[in-house]
Amino acid sequence: MYFGHSHFDRVPYSPGMHKVAILTLPDVVLLDLSIPVEIFSRARTLDGKPCYQVHVCGISKTTKSSALSSRLGLSTDRSLAQSLAYLSKADTIVIPGTDPVEPLPKQIRQLLVRAHQRGVRLISICSGAFHLAETGLLNGRAATTHWMATDELQKRYPEIKVNPNVLYVDEGSILTSAGVCAGIDLCLHVVRKDFGAAVAAQSARFAVMPLERSGGQAQHIVHAMPSKEHGSLTGLLDWMEANLDRNLSLEMIAKKAGMSIRTLNRQFKNQTGTSPIKWILKSRIRRARVLLETTEDSMEEVAASVGFGSSITMREHFRAIVHTSPRAYRESFRGI
Repeated sequence: MYFGHSHFDRVPYSPGMHKVAILTLPDVVLLDLSIPVEIFSRARTLDGKPCYQVHVCGISKTTKSSALSSRLGLSTDRSLAQSLAYLSKADTIVIPGTDPVEPLPKQIRQLLVRAHQRGVRLISICSGAFHLAETGLLNGRAATTHWMATDELQKRYPEIKVNPNVLYVDEGSILTSAGVCAGIDLCLHVVRKDFGAAVAAQSARFAVMPLERSGGQAQHIVHAMPSKEHGSLTGLLDWMEANLDRNLSLEMIAKKAGMSIRTLNRQFKNQTGTSPIKWILKSRIRRARVLLETTEDSMEEVAASVGFGSSITMREHFRAIVHTSPRAYRESFRGI
């Protein structure tokens, strides 16, 4: 696989364009590498201009992937000096996962520390969190990685607050994602932070992904298949999503599903990793965020549209989940 003059390298450079460097280490996980390449290189502003200039930066001209079925060779026409030069001027550095995790070269470790000191945003995908941990930059911070590796990350680096249940963790200048496709969630989150919900929504549609998935890694750790007796909850979830403005009680949801409340709670936990009430709450907050970003509706109107009843109730739940007020959230995104 050749990463020389590909489509993302041909994006015309402009002085104000955000520069993303994707650090390609030996045994890189191909999907972890391709996700930030595709999401960032294809992101466009509403008037069609590229949002990012993306470069894949290897520590050698050739490396091997960790594909389980075959080891694919990756090559670039950049020298190590050229890669290091781009890394040194990047605005964001992405570290995809590797398998197995190998120690970072000292030169790269020092480069990442210096980059962080000058304000560069650092992002890890999946097991890339281990490389960030090697730098010491995650000490005292929250972080995540693939759920199969969270225990090992915590064991190796006890000063990190490892959260095994989330899709990604945003610590401002350092962000980490869970396994594989959670990298898409994180990259879309970054696009949203940089360019707003409308641009991120375009990127999400291209990736055939929701802009924001409910739940965390817990929904992926549960492997039990849906019971044949009750089938999938997809139809029920669609109905709940379409009726968020109503006062949805457990009794009403259970009746719609044709189950007892106890069975509903068990099925919901198995298939979504959370409870019906928590799922509704997060869905209402998610919809409220979109309305706050994209409409001029008053706080009372937004609250009524998503089923909170009052702006006071919405504010309480919003602050608990998003860690800011609806008004402050709207003001932040109005400036983008």
